[in-house]
Amino acid sequence: MTEQVTAAVRTGPHKTEFRDYPMPEISDEGAMLKMEVAGICGTDVKFYAKPPIEGPVIMGHENIGYIAKAGKTFQKRKGVKEGDLVFVEHYIPCFQCEWCHKGEYRLCKSTDWRKNPEGLRFGYSTAERDPHLWGGFAQYMYLPWNTVLHKVPDGVSPELAGIVTPMSNGIQWALFDCGVEYDSRVLIQGPGQQGLSQTVACKQAGASLIIVTGTTKDKARLDVAKKLGADYVINVQEEDALERIKEITGGEGVDVALDCTAGAGTVPDLTGIEALKRKGGTMLIQGEIGTFPDFPIGKVANKYITIKSARGHNFLSCELAMKQLATDRFPLDLITTHKFGLKDTDLAIKAVGGTEMEGVIHVSLMPWE
Repeated sequence: MTEQVTAAVRTGPHKTEFRDYPMPEISDEGAMLKMEVAGICGTDVKFYAKPPIEGPVIMGHENIGYIAKAGKTFQKRKGVKEGDLVFVEHYIPCFQCEWCHKGEYRLCKSTDWRKNPEGLRFGYSTAERDPHLWGGFAQYMYLPWNTVLHKVPDGVSPELAGIVTPMSNGIQWALFDCGVEYDSRVLIQGPGQQGLSQTVACKQAGASLIIVTGTTKDKARLDVAKKLGADYVINVQEEDALERIKEITGGEGVDVALDCTAGAGTVPDLTGIEALKRKGGTMLIQGEIGTFPDFPIGKVANKYITIKSARGHNFLSCELAMKQLATDRFPLDLITTHKFGLKDTDLAIKAVGGTEMEGVIHVSLMPWE
């Protein structure tokens, strides 16, 4: 009898079913990943509530696991062996297009699962496509030849490695995309797992001032932000954030404003634009916010603001994030707060969304518990 793999499958808005799929045969160029941890972030919350595609999907795009079985060509090409603990990026690129040749496979058409019918991405693609196991909310995940993976350093637990995706985003967005460096002054809007990862990246880069904003419900997260290197935290429901930022900076404002509030589909405010210094600041936006009424394009032009879009991470940012996880400079275990078994997938996603319990930052879904 063929071995079966159990997976938590999104079948509609806020709906999970547990289904068994046959363990696939792998080619010399493929592999199977035994899942250890699938991280859950705000994007999962958003897509669980409003699925972007119809049909069954095995979610899970922040995946840590052991190489359970791998063809010889796969092992040689990826530099891994069976039994290695690895982080698998959610991108499945073509490695042939101009973006892949530039090292920016996050922009490859083959990873664009919405507009490209043939596109694939772990955690986003339909489970109806053979061999079905395209997401981390399952006991095993199938790895094709063009999987992008990274070895987890010795001493880093699977659960801690599970925050490598937000950590790599922090490095990519703050350092690579927005140029945060030594002596930068930074505003981070939102103390979720993305905002806290930005805090660590900015502190590591030598930022001289880090301000993190949040709301009353974020009290515990703001406390964590202070422990991870934030110089000031502001509860926007208790203080005028802009006035407080002006007070902290002596009226000069910040160099970089990082919006980390839109990952779960909320619309950011414009404090970042107002908080940037008089000329030449950089603002990062993330999330699909749709139409933004009365956007002050004139002020953006007058202040010579550069707007950057958050768009995942590249290979180097992931490697640097792994190195960060392997150090003890920051108490990064404060970010990974809760863990659930596969049977509690629905609860785990809702916990990240803030509807089930307090104090949740990053959730580890552990399919074998």
